[in-house]
Amino acid sequence: MLKGLFILDTKAYRKIYGLEERAEIEKLVDIYCPQQTAESIRTKLSMLAEAQVIFSGWGAPVMDEKFLAAAPNLKAVFYGAGTIRGFVTDQFWRRAIVVTAAAAANAVPVSEYTLSVILLSLKRFWAHASAVRAAAGFPKPLPVPGAYQATIGLVSLGLIGRLVRDRLLPFDLRVVAYDPLIAVEEAKRLRVDLLPLEELFRTADVISLHAPWLPATEGMITGSLIAAMKQNATIINTSRGAIVRESEMIEVLKKRDDLYAVLDVTDPEPPLPDSPLYRLPNVVLTPHIAGSMDAECRRMGRLMVEELRRYVAGDPLEWAITQERAAVMA
Repeated sequence: MLKGLFILDTKAYRKIYGLEERAEIEKLVDIYCPQQTAESIRTKLSMLAEAQVIFSGWGAPVMDEKFLAAAPNLKAVFYGAGTIRGFVTDQFWRRAIVVTAAAAANAVPVSEYTLSVILLSLKRFWAHASAVRAAAGFPKPLPVPGAYQATIGLVSLGLIGRLVRDRLLPFDLRVVAYDPLIAVEEAKRLRVDLLPLEELFRTADVISLHAPWLPATEGMITGSLIAAMKQNATIINTSRGAIVRESEMIEVLKKRDDLYAVLDVTDPEPPLPDSPLYRLPNVVLTPHIAGSMDAECRRMGRLMVEELRRYVAGDPLEWAITQERAAVMA
């Protein structure tokens, strides 16, 4: 039987790996020590000596040279969360350790959240709610794009962008996308029209950002793009705050009260105490809630159980991540 450890933040351990998931893992793996955190394992590196597999998630330890030297038998890491960029190192890749992650499972609640915000945005939900509150009554309804033949713009067609597109299929909406890595043939299969970024911002009624935070994408959403948005349009960001030039966006939103920004991520996160994002009436700010929360986290643990079964059976892992793929992921 394989020997393994759980090493991650204690709250994440309890959320991601529920009792059922842990029981199924322990049928296939000898978990020979209690759950550890990144901090505790650094003081007890000898615990790593027998580990062939590690189950992790948020709060994973950085797997640097010192960590890996203490884990000579480590063959695979099952990461029950999204991006692995926070813990993999050059030394990790040189060891050719298998790593798989639950980004696909975490994409599900993000896509659900995004769909709900898109539909509400097409009715200008927040502007109407604010108008009712201000009037203490029902004022005349505002003009809306509506959910019939409106245009939804997706920036990036990665895991989340594609799921959002799938969830939009039942609606009478046109979906356009910007993604320089997607071929025209693939876009046709996905039933989206590829547009240059500038044209997407000019034509979409709702724009949803799903680009990963990479050197090439940092600050890609400029103030001039947002200023070019249609009357009564909405921009949604569930990706990373750093892909937007926040100060430029704020200046546009101050001048264009017809635009709304629904921001689940910011840069920095949370915004600084004096940030106008807290006060602008056309900004809806939420504390990074689009991804997996509470019971939703167990979907990620379940995916790791499924990957473990494939690993033990000698089958290819469905969600294995290579160094090349990791370089372009969020």
